[in-house]
Amino acid sequence: MKNMILGKKVGMTQMFDGEGRLFPVTVVEAGPCVVIQQKDVENDGYQAIKIAYGSIKEKNATKPHQGQFAKAGIKPLRYLREVRVDDLSQYSLGQEIKVDVFQEGEYVDVTGLSKGKGMQGVIKRHNFGRGPMTHGSRHHRKPGSIGALGPNKVVKGKKLPGHMGRDTVTVQGLQVVKVDAEKNLILIKGSVPGARKSLVTIRQSIKA
Repeated sequence: MKNMILGKKVGMTQMFDGEGRLFPVTVVEAGPCVVIQQKDVENDGYQAIKIAYGSIKEKNATKPHQGQFAKAGIKPLRYLREVRVDDLSQYSLGQEIKVDVFQEGEYVDVTGLSKGKGMQGVIKRHNFGRGPMTHGSRHHRKPGSIGALGPNKVVKGKKLPGHMGRDTVTVQGLQVVKVDAEKNLILIKGSVPGARKSLVTIRQSIKA
Protein backbone atom coordinates (compact mmCIF):
# COMPACT_ATOMS: atom_id res chain seq x y z
CA MET A 1 0.00 0.00 0.00
CA LYS A 2 1.09 3.55 -0.70
CA ASN A 3 0.33 5.96 2.14
CA MET A 4 -2.72 8.15 1.61
CA ILE A 5 -4.50 10.81 3.62
CA LEU A 6 -7.30 13.30 3.08
CA GLY A 7 -6.94 16.95 3.96
CA LYS A 8 -8.15 20.51 3.50
CA LYS A 9 -6.14 23.09 1.57
CA VAL A 10 -5.39 25.99 3.91
CA GLY A 11 -3.50 28.26 1.53
CA MET A 12 -0.03 29.17 0.26
CA THR A 13 3.01 30.78 1.82
CA GLN A 14 6.75 30.85 1.18
CA MET A 15 9.93 29.51 2.77
CA PHE A 16 13.69 29.78 2.31
CA ASP A 17 16.04 26.87 1.65
CA GLY A 18 19.51 26.44 3.15
CA GLU A 19 21.07 28.65 0.49
CA GLY A 20 18.63 31.51 1.03
CA ARG A 21 16.51 30.87 -2.06
CA LEU A 22 12.79 31.58 -1.82
CA PHE A 23 10.26 28.93 -2.84
CA PRO A 24 6.45 28.61 -2.56
CA VAL A 25 4.74 26.05 -0.34
CA THR A 26 1.12 24.95 0.08
CA VAL A 27 -0.21 24.32 3.58
CA VAL A 28 -2.63 21.40 3.93
CA GLU A 29 -4.47 20.45 7.11
CA ALA A 30 -4.36 16.66 6.67
CA GLY A 31 -6.23 14.16 8.84
CA PRO A 32 -6.70 12.60 11.14
CA CYS A 33 -8.62 10.09 9.02
CA VAL A 34 -10.55 7.25 10.65
CA VAL A 35 -10.85 3.67 9.35
CA ILE A 36 -14.57 2.87 9.19
CA GLN A 37 -14.62 -0.31 7.06
CA GLN A 38 -12.43 -3.22 5.98
CA LYS A 39 -12.92 -5.03 2.69
CA ASP A 40 -11.44 -8.49 2.07
CA VAL A 41 -11.06 -10.86 -0.87
CA GLU A 42 -13.69 -13.33 0.36
CA ASN A 43 -16.55 -10.85 0.58
CA ASP A 44 -15.54 -8.09 -1.84
CA GLY A 45 -12.97 -9.61 -4.19
CA TYR A 46 -10.16 -7.26 -3.12
CA GLN A 47 -8.47 -5.86 -0.02
CA ALA A 48 -9.07 -2.27 0.99
CA ILE A 49 -9.94 0.00 3.85
CA LYS A 50 -12.43 2.87 3.81
CA ILE A 51 -11.29 6.05 5.54
CA ALA A 52 -13.36 9.09 6.54
CA TYR A 53 -12.42 12.71 7.19
CA GLY A 54 -14.04 16.05 8.01
CA SER A 55 -16.68 16.99 10.54
CA ILE A 56 -20.38 16.98 9.67
CA LYS A 57 -23.66 17.17 11.56
CA GLU A 58 -25.16 13.71 12.01
CA LYS A 59 -28.48 14.81 10.51
CA ASN A 60 -26.69 15.88 7.31
CA ALA A 61 -25.15 12.46 6.69
CA THR A 62 -27.04 10.16 4.33
CA LYS A 63 -28.85 7.15 5.75
CA PRO A 64 -26.43 4.60 4.20
CA HIS A 65 -23.46 6.51 5.61
CA GLN A 66 -25.10 6.77 9.02
CA GLY A 67 -25.44 2.98 9.00
CA GLN A 68 -21.77 2.51 8.10
CA PHE A 69 -20.60 4.82 10.86
CA ALA A 70 -22.98 3.28 13.42
CA LYS A 71 -21.64 -0.19 12.57
CA ALA A 72 -18.09 1.04 13.16
CA GLY A 73 -19.14 2.88 16.33
CA ILE A 74 -17.92 6.24 15.01
CA LYS A 75 -19.61 9.62 14.65
CA PRO A 76 -20.42 10.48 11.00
CA LEU A 77 -17.75 12.29 8.99
CA ARG A 78 -18.05 14.20 5.72
CA TYR A 79 -15.71 12.57 3.18
CA LEU A 80 -15.16 8.85 2.49
CA ARG A 81 -12.48 7.24 0.32
CA GLU A 82 -11.19 3.71 -0.26
CA VAL A 83 -7.52 2.76 -0.08
CA ARG A 84 -6.16 -0.54 -1.41
CA VAL A 85 -3.96 -2.34 1.14
CA ASP A 86 -1.79 -5.47 1.11
CA ASP A 87 -2.25 -6.46 4.76
CA LEU A 88 -5.60 -5.85 6.46
CA SER A 89 -4.23 -7.02 9.82
CA GLN A 90 -2.40 -3.69 10.17
CA TYR A 91 -5.71 -1.81 10.39
CA SER A 92 -8.71 -1.92 12.70
CA LEU A 93 -12.05 -0.12 12.86
CA GLY A 94 -11.70 3.27 14.49
CA GLN A 95 -7.95 3.46 13.88
CA GLU A 96 -6.67 6.96 13.10
CA ILE A 97 -4.35 7.70 10.19
CA LYS A 98 -2.41 10.88 10.88
CA VAL A 99 -0.18 13.16 8.88
CA ASP A 100 2.99 11.57 10.30
CA VAL A 101 2.64 8.73 7.75
CA PHE A 102 4.62 11.12 5.52
CA GLN A 103 8.19 12.26 6.14
CA GLU A 104 10.02 15.44 5.24
CA GLY A 105 11.75 15.13 1.86
CA GLU A 106 9.28 12.50 0.62
CA TYR A 107 7.52 12.95 -2.73
CA VAL A 108 3.72 12.86 -3.02
CA ASP A 109 0.95 13.10 -5.60
CA VAL A 110 -1.86 15.53 -4.73
CA THR A 111 -5.37 15.30 -6.22
CA GLY A 112 -7.99 18.03 -5.94
CA LEU A 113 -10.86 19.73 -7.74
CA SER A 114 -9.64 22.71 -9.77
CA LYS A 115 -11.25 26.11 -9.38
CA GLY A 116 -14.43 26.52 -11.41
CA LYS A 117 -14.43 29.43 -13.87
CA GLY A 118 -17.91 29.03 -15.36
CA MET A 119 -18.64 29.39 -19.07
CA GLN A 120 -15.70 30.93 -20.93
CA GLY A 121 -14.87 31.88 -24.50
CA VAL A 122 -12.12 30.41 -26.66
CA ILE A 123 -9.56 33.11 -25.82
CA LYS A 124 -9.53 32.32 -22.11
CA ARG A 125 -10.38 28.62 -22.39
CA HIS A 126 -8.06 27.62 -25.27
CA ASN A 127 -5.65 30.59 -25.54
CA PHE A 128 -6.92 31.66 -28.99
CA GLY A 129 -5.76 34.96 -30.47
CA ARG A 130 -8.32 37.71 -31.04
CA GLY A 131 -9.39 39.24 -34.33
CA PRO A 132 -8.76 42.81 -35.50
CA MET A 133 -10.23 45.51 -33.26
CA THR A 134 -10.66 48.16 -35.98
CA HIS A 135 -12.18 48.83 -39.43
CA GLY A 136 -15.54 47.34 -38.46
CA SER A 137 -14.41 43.74 -38.48
CA ARG A 138 -16.90 42.78 -35.75
CA HIS A 139 -14.73 39.71 -35.20
CA HIS A 140 -12.97 40.50 -31.94
CA ARG A 141 -13.25 37.49 -29.62
CA LYS A 142 -15.27 35.05 -31.71
CA PRO A 143 -14.10 31.45 -32.32
CA GLY A 144 -14.16 31.82 -36.11
CA SER A 145 -14.88 29.01 -38.55
CA ILE A 146 -15.84 25.73 -36.90
CA GLY A 147 -15.38 23.36 -39.85
CA ALA A 148 -15.51 22.79 -43.60
CA LEU A 149 -18.68 22.34 -45.63
CA GLY A 150 -17.76 18.75 -46.52
CA PRO A 151 -18.56 16.84 -43.33
CA ASN A 152 -21.68 18.94 -42.64
CA LYS A 153 -21.02 18.65 -38.94
CA VAL A 154 -18.74 19.93 -36.19
CA VAL A 155 -15.84 17.50 -35.77
CA LYS A 156 -15.54 15.97 -32.31
CA GLY A 157 -12.92 17.59 -30.14
CA LYS A 158 -13.26 21.01 -31.77
CA LYS A 159 -12.11 23.76 -29.39
CA LEU A 160 -15.14 25.90 -28.64
CA PRO A 161 -16.51 28.06 -25.81
CA GLY A 162 -17.79 26.07 -22.85
CA HIS A 163 -17.46 25.21 -19.17
CA MET A 164 -13.98 25.76 -17.75
CA GLY A 165 -12.48 24.45 -14.54
CA ARG A 166 -13.87 22.25 -11.77
CA ASP A 167 -12.00 19.21 -13.06
CA THR A 168 -10.26 16.51 -11.05
CA VAL A 169 -6.55 17.36 -11.32
CA THR A 170 -3.54 15.44 -10.00
CA VAL A 171 -0.12 17.07 -9.61
CA GLN A 172 2.63 14.46 -9.34
CA GLY A 173 6.05 14.50 -7.73
CA LEU A 174 5.63 17.30 -5.18
CA GLN A 175 8.07 17.33 -2.27
CA VAL A 176 7.05 17.38 1.37
CA VAL A 177 8.87 20.27 3.04
CA LYS A 178 7.62 19.96 6.62
CA VAL A 179 5.26 17.79 8.68
CA ASP A 180 3.67 19.17 11.88
CA ALA A 181 2.04 16.19 13.59
CA GLU A 182 0.74 18.25 16.53
CA LYS A 183 -1.25 20.63 14.32
CA ASN A 184 -2.01 18.04 11.59
CA LEU A 185 -0.28 20.21 8.98
CA ILE A 186 1.80 19.20 5.99
CA LEU A 187 3.73 21.74 3.89
CA ILE A 188 4.19 20.79 0.25
CA LYS A 189 6.57 22.53 -2.15
CA GLY A 190 4.72 24.18 -5.03
CA SER A 191 1.02 24.60 -5.69
CA VAL A 192 -1.75 22.02 -5.48
CA PRO A 193 -5.11 22.09 -7.29
CA GLY A 194 -8.23 23.54 -5.72
CA ALA A 195 -9.44 26.58 -3.85
CA ARG A 196 -8.82 27.29 -0.18
CA LYS A 197 -10.78 24.98 2.17
CA SER A 198 -11.28 22.43 -0.63
CA LEU A 199 -10.66 18.70 -0.20
CA VAL A 200 -7.34 17.28 -1.41
CA THR A 201 -6.03 13.72 -1.45
CA ILE A 202 -2.33 13.18 -0.74
CA ARG A 203 -0.72 9.92 -1.85
CA GLN A 204 2.81 8.60 -1.83
CA SER A 205 4.24 9.36 -5.27
CA ILE A 206 4.06 6.56 -7.84
CA LYS A 207 6.97 7.90 -9.94
CA ALA A 208 9.40 9.96 -7.85
